[in-house]
Amino acid sequence: MRPFKHRTTPHNPSVLRLLRPGRRSAAALAAAVAAATALPLAAPQITRRFVDDAIGGAGLRHLTLIALGYLVLAVAGQAARTVTAWLAGRLAWDGTNRLRERLAGHALGLDMDFHGKHTPGELIERVDGDVVAIADFVMAFLLDVVAGALLLAGVIVIVFAVDWRIGAALLAYCLVIGYAMARAQRLAVPSAARARAANATLYGALEERLAGAEDLRANGGGEHTVRRFHQISADLCRAEKRDARIGTMLLAGTSVAFAAGTAIMLGLAAWTVEAGTLTVGTAVLLFQYTLMVRAPFERLIDQIRRYQAALAGLARIGALLAERPALAAGSLPLPATGPLALRLDGVGFTYPSLSGEQVLSGVALTLAPGETLGLVGRTGSGKSTVARLVLRLYDPVEGTVRVGGVDLRQADPLSIRARVGVVTQDVQLFAASVRDNLTLFRTSPGDDRLREALTRVGLGDWLAGLPDGLDTELRGVSAGEAQLIAFARAFLADPGLVVLDEASSRLDPATERHIEESIDRLLAGRTGVIIAHRLSSLARVDKIAVLDHGKVVEYGRRADLAADPDSRFGRLLDLAGVSR
Repeated sequence: MRPFKHRTTPHNPSVLRLLRPGRRSAAALAAAVAAATALPLAAPQITRRFVDDAIGGAGLRHLTLIALGYLVLAVAGQAARTVTAWLAGRLAWDGTNRLRERLAGHALGLDMDFHGKHTPGELIERVDGDVVAIADFVMAFLLDVVAGALLLAGVIVIVFAVDWRIGAALLAYCLVIGYAMARAQRLAVPSAARARAANATLYGALEERLAGAEDLRANGGGEHTVRRFHQISADLCRAEKRDARIGTMLLAGTSVAFAAGTAIMLGLAAWTVEAGTLTVGTAVLLFQYTLMVRAPFERLIDQIRRYQAALAGLARIGALLAERPALAAGSLPLPATGPLALRLDGVGFTYPSLSGEQVLSGVALTLAPGETLGLVGRTGSGKSTVARLVLRLYDPVEGTVRVGGVDLRQADPLSIRARVGVVTQDVQLFAASVRDNLTLFRTSPGDDRLREALTRVGLGDWLAGLPDGLDTELRGVSAGEAQLIAFARAFLADPGLVVLDEASSRLDPATERHIEESIDRLLAGRTGVIIAHRLSSLARVDKIAVLDHGKVVEYGRRADLAADPDSRFGRLLDLAGVSR
């Protein structure tokens, strides 16, 4: 599994733009942050007044009013912080949801070769896990970093106004602490990045093993799976222990530094009181402000793990956005109606992951609108690769693939998806309603059309037996029913070219006979490419192409090849026991 490269410079600005809030929301948040900062700054002033007035002999009523004022300020400050947290949370999740949409759309638009190198579990961690880390940090940044920085600035300004000497000492101390934290952060970020990378690897491995649980159990692969899981978990454990150790050392060092700083500030305040420069109430005020200085820094240290995770997430998100599909999008539409012609002219192809090994070479095929082609050959001969090129999941490295007279390299991808349909042996059903599984979450053409499509493939009675009809969530669907739902999808799409890749391989003979009529309806008035190991399912095609090691070794009309006693296709029919 190839790791994402940490290339952040080209794409982090666009990521940050997605996180940017609107003007009104930003203004409301700014007002809340200002209130959450100003109200705590005012509280020590009341404390000073209370202490000095109490020492001066003020009455109980006067002191009670001051105490009530302090209580009001404290409650108002907490309310302002609560409002700030609510606004920050809403803005953070609004922005990160936009980022999720961007990442999901980008990942789905990448080439099949990219998805072959990265497991679904790894991509889920990239699209969701890293974004959650950023959302957590954005909230912490708004609540603790921005508000804390404003509070810190306010404290320094007020202390300077009380006594410039103590203010200068406090400022110097804060600069030293800030510099030390910036240096420590450089050490912390790489460890967080390694921990997140190890976490993504674990997710990817889990997804692969869970998806293959049936095969692993049936073939005794459980021991190896558990051993591999232990190895990956150990890598994650080591990475997270190192990350936690660095974070703990930073927190401990900061606590010691602040304890020393508080002692120094108390000593300076006591000295000024002893010298008669300041009142006792002012000394208490300085002590409270000193504690306030500690709070923003401690919050920042407390959030440094989120900061580390967010930086690592931004780096990995930038690396994902830096990936570019090799299939350039064209703009030419395919013919909007009618069956589509198909022509492969000198097509050669090599999978990028196979290090130059050629899978197809010199493939030349021609289908007029409405004709059907059967592709036959041994496993690995290149049949499915031809189908993938026709669907433009890949581009040929040699020659051209034309559909409806348009080179697929120049065709609009949306037009290809609308006009070229596919039914494969591996049907993907979703934990959603029957309606959503038929439309693939697009706008429904109407329930009547959905019911008609299911009836045409023989699922009318099945639909009638569902408790909520089209609103029933799909659960426990058999392999045959799943295949029939895939055929119903093809009916709904109404394409001009249909590719059937082993589409009946999962059906029992009775179900296969039941669907023959549906396949005939699907191919009627459409161009079709059928890949099948069961040669009996190719009785309807007009032409046959026999592939061997990526080359077309025989090509012609089915009737002619079947009648030729020396043809490869004829010998294959004889071996399969199918009448010529």
